[in-house]
Amino acid sequence: MPNALTLDVRQPGSSTAVLDVQGDITADSEKPLMEAYAEAGSAKAIVLNFSGLEYMNSGGIGLLVTLLVRANRAKQKLLAFGLTEHYRQIFELTRIDEAIEIFGSEDEALQAASK
Repeated sequence: MPNALTLDVRQPGSSTAVLDVQGDITADSEKPLMEAYAEAGSAKAIVLNFSGLEYMNSGGIGLLVTLLVRANRAKQKLLAFGLTEHYRQIFELTRIDEAIEIFGSEDEALQAASK
């Protein structure tokens, strides 16, 4: 049984939003992911915290691409941290890492988001 996706949205700075991922990202995760994106509003940078990610499949990768397209249209940067080595490799294989900058820690991601 998949673990439902929940996302908490934090705004540590006036132009940055952090989406804390908890659970699984699958094709069924569109509603909570897009609601969290909407809650982030007009932040210039959106940081995805994958520390609580338990599972992601190809449907979840597709949703991240959809999120990336929306962020690009809104001229927002998309950054990430907290990926396990396994998911970091998947990001590299799918070349998502070329569009979503990956960092080792939240501090590094927030620092890059503020540039």
